[in-house]
Order: sequence, then structure tokens, then C-alpha cells
Amino acid sequence: MSVSAPRPMTLETFLVWEERQPLRYEFDGFGPVAMTGGIVAHALIQANLARALGQRLRGGPCRFFGSDLKFQTATGQIRYPDGMIVCGPLGMSAKSVRNPIVVFEALSPSTARTDRITKAREYQATPSVMRYVMLEAGGIGAVVFARQGEVWTHELLDADADLRLPEIDVALPLAELYEGASFDV
Repeated sequence: MSVSAPRPMTLETFLVWEERQPLRYEFDGFGPVAMTGGIVAHALIQANLARALGQRLRGGPCRFFGSDLKFQTATGQIRYPDGMIVCGPLGMSAKSVRNPIVVFEALSPSTARTDRITKAREYQATPSVMRYVMLEAGGIGAVVFARQGEVWTHELLDADADLRLPEIDVALPLAELYEGASFDV
């Protein structure tokens, strides 16, 4: 859902404008896009991601960040992914990152098309992103895009699969990210 604001907007204008807003907005390259509220499944997946990856990354150079931190893509958009892994130092007052190596989105009906197509292209265009994980919110499943040289491959995961993140030397059961969720069949 777009808001009433000058269109098109530059990235610099957006960043100044966003600082004055009481709500969060993404920047699609042209103007602000309001971030809408989520559903319980979406919030549960995000919490499980933070717990599972936070524990596994503890003590190393990589950190898991949730949707409070901006990701500025190589093509100039501002996104708030449901999760991302960043390796290396970050200033404690940083409001955005440009170099996550893994990005996560929990798909919801209102954002799935943007997550599957638009954001996939933006994340693919960002050289640091080695893996983009789209987690289904309506049941246990994921689509994982991975960078292999110049090629962007994909893998489909079901409830019995392990989510492998070789960039950070982590593998975990996909079902762990859905712990506490029940889905109508």
C-alpha cells in the first residue's frame, strides 16, 4: 500500500522523509511503501529465526538481525527483511546495512508477489547476498535462492528438509523455524 508522498522520490529524500515518520516504510526506488502488520504465523517464524540462528551464530563474526534494521540494496531500494545475516563489524548506531550474506522473508498473501519477484531481483543484484530464503507462512516450506558464481539457483524445501546455510556453516531442520505453529490442512 503506497502513501501520499511526493513521487518519484530520490533515495536521499526518502531517508530524510522516513526519519520523521511514526511508522516504517520501505523504498521501492520511486517512493515510500507502507509496511503493513503481519499475521501470527509470520511473527512466529520471525521469532524462531532469531532464536535458532542467534544461538548458532553466537561467538562468531556473523550476527542475525530482524526487521528493525534497514537493508539498502545495490540497486537503491530500502527493505526491511524479516531477517538477515551480516558478518563483520557494524557500528552500534548504524540504521542500515548494505552487505548481508543471507536474507530471509516470511511470505504472506499481501507481500508474496513482491517477495518472490521484485525483492528476489533486488537481492540477486546485491553482490554480498549469497542466499535468499523465502519461508512460507501458510505451512512448512521454503524456496531458497543461492548464488553460484554468476548463476542464481533455487531449491524447494519441504517439512522434512534441512535448511543449509554453508555461508555461515549452519544447517538446521526447516521444521524448527515453524515450532509452535499449527496449520489447517
